[in-house]
Amino acid sequence: MNFSKHIFPSIKQLSRSNNYRIGYRLDRISCTCDLHHRFFASKAYDDNFSRSINSPEDFWAEQAEQIVWHKKWDKVLDNSNPPFSRWFVGGELNTCYNAVDRHVEAGNGEQVAIIYDSPITKQVQHITYKELLDEVSKFASVLRKYGVEKGDRVLIYMPMIPQAVIAMLASARIGAIHSLVFGGFAAKELGTRIDHAKPKVVVSASCGVEPGKSVPYKPMLDGALSSIDFKPNKCVIYNRPGFQIAALNHKMDVDWQLEMLEASPVDCVPVLATDPIYILYTSGTTGLPKAVVRPSGGHAVVLKWSMWNIYGLKPKDVWWAASDLGWVVGHSYIAYAPLLNGNTTILFEGKPVGTPDPGVYFRILREHDVKAMFVAPTALRAVRREDPEADYAKKYKPLHEFQALFVAGEHCDKETMEWSRNALEGKPVLDNWWQTETGWAITSTCAGMGMNLKPPTGTAGKAVPGWDVKVLRKDLTTADPGELGQIAVKLPLPPGAFSTLWESEERFKDTYYKTIPGYYDTMDAGFMDEEGYVSVMARTDDVINVAGHRLSTGQLEEAMLESEYLAEAAVVGIPDELKGEVPLGLCVLKHGITVDNEKIFDNVRGQVRKNIGPVASFNLMVVVPKLPKTRSGKIARNTIAAMAAGKEYKIPPSIEDPTVFSAIQTALKGIGLIKNTDNVELPEGL
Repeated sequence: MNFSKHIFPSIKQLSRSNNYRIGYRLDRISCTCDLHHRFFASKAYDDNFSRSINSPEDFWAEQAEQIVWHKKWDKVLDNSNPPFSRWFVGGELNTCYNAVDRHVEAGNGEQVAIIYDSPITKQVQHITYKELLDEVSKFASVLRKYGVEKGDRVLIYMPMIPQAVIAMLASARIGAIHSLVFGGFAAKELGTRIDHAKPKVVVSASCGVEPGKSVPYKPMLDGALSSIDFKPNKCVIYNRPGFQIAALNHKMDVDWQLEMLEASPVDCVPVLATDPIYILYTSGTTGLPKAVVRPSGGHAVVLKWSMWNIYGLKPKDVWWAASDLGWVVGHSYIAYAPLLNGNTTILFEGKPVGTPDPGVYFRILREHDVKAMFVAPTALRAVRREDPEADYAKKYKPLHEFQALFVAGEHCDKETMEWSRNALEGKPVLDNWWQTETGWAITSTCAGMGMNLKPPTGTAGKAVPGWDVKVLRKDLTTADPGELGQIAVKLPLPPGAFSTLWESEERFKDTYYKTIPGYYDTMDAGFMDEEGYVSVMARTDDVINVAGHRLSTGQLEEAMLESEYLAEAAVVGIPDELKGEVPLGLCVLKHGITVDNEKIFDNVRGQVRKNIGPVASFNLMVVVPKLPKTRSGKIARNTIAAMAAGKEYKIPPSIEDPTVFSAIQTALKGIGLIKNTDNVELPEGL
């Protein structure tokens, strides 16, 4: 039986149905054209936000009509057991069908779905929707051959190559739940995740590739499996052409390429809207694993909706999320959202600098006619540090197609914003804020809803429709405009947010909902201005209490970066007998700076005093070669703070370069902050 013809209604049937208003034109792919037109022409942000908060069921039911359903929902929202809200209850769909098959059926099979650009291996590959469908449907057959059925888990441990996206979609095609682990995690961390998810099949590759070296994956996978009792049915290994072939264990491993030669396409399997499409381990996972569960229906609805309404992308536009598939941005905005919306998505295997130079981002924007890009501020800072005048960007200008840059992952400082805007010929640079748990933006400047594309500096936009964002004091009263407080979201959360933690419902309630009854605790601190613009300044545990004055690390770091000498900065709080806590600043200098450290420190102190005031008591600083960041771009402030306070600390396994802690330790010893260097637990392999 052909799944798309017999299980889903045809496109013509959908367009005639009272329950579906999915229309097609020659210049559109699988979208409700009149709905897009109304949003663009007449529905302002304020109207959409009001409807989403006051009439959430009506609002999201309207958006859900842009998705093809095998069976329409019985109830839009079941909130009878908060915080376990369930959206589109009783509805059935298949995300892979919506992301791939429907575009081919609509006559757009020759459109490019994925552009794989790997400056490290000097490869550029264009994969059409038709080619993607062929690969995905065959690999789904391979998974099924080795026992994967609806509801089973598939763990994917791969580099940034098209086969990783194919494995994700193939899992979704047969109703399986994928768990993609960042490629390069060491054996111990990988084993913890395998043991927790208990996948029927593990999908991996022979190696990943970094500038100047390859990273063998197969030995790490073998080490992970040898360290745990659980064993999958099979491991499917993709041997990357041009690299050393991984030795296979013929009792456990099978070769991707050989399996695909014998595979036949399989049809999509409908799943309940409340069934998970994936589980994703948070970047800070240590000890007991913590994996968010993403329900299929809400995930598909909001991601497709977001591509136009938040990011301003029409179907067929080229989109680039410069992230990694192992993180939530990669799941949402490399793989699913652009494909659900019929866009061309870029899969980038490279670095912001060194592959080969700081101009690589601009080369991709020009070469592939990218309309909009999503990137972490830490990547932009790396480019800015190497190319402060944006000279490398000049040879790729003008960027005829480019419209806007969206940044998220951490607070973006004013200097990086301004540098990016200038380097991009004055195009909008828009901060937005979200989390692994939420799956999509909580706050943003919504380009598709007519919002002002020049929001106030330092803000992450306004609450996106669906997110009822509040800033609260410790006594849970609402903070005044501009007052630093705890950011929380009133329940119920909108579609697309996580529904629970995998096999840990009590932990789900205790971690996120116990502190502020009736709200989701974002564990971020910030403030909201009179117009509703939100500034996210720090994690709650990164707020420093200096003699009773609560200061965010983000505010202090932004003040430090006003210095002409600094490329990057980080601030942590350390204990002080008199004031409770005082800030400690870590300074990363711009290239070519030869000024004496004391002159630099005086300059930085002056900027902090000017922008924050003497209340900050900002005196302690060290110069370090770079900051310790996770692979998703977040600064490991808690680890730095523990080190500076002389406490025991563990270097997180997600840190991109663990060796940087040695330089920080030396710098802190130099100012007398630490004496004992034996209180560190290193990640595996160091």
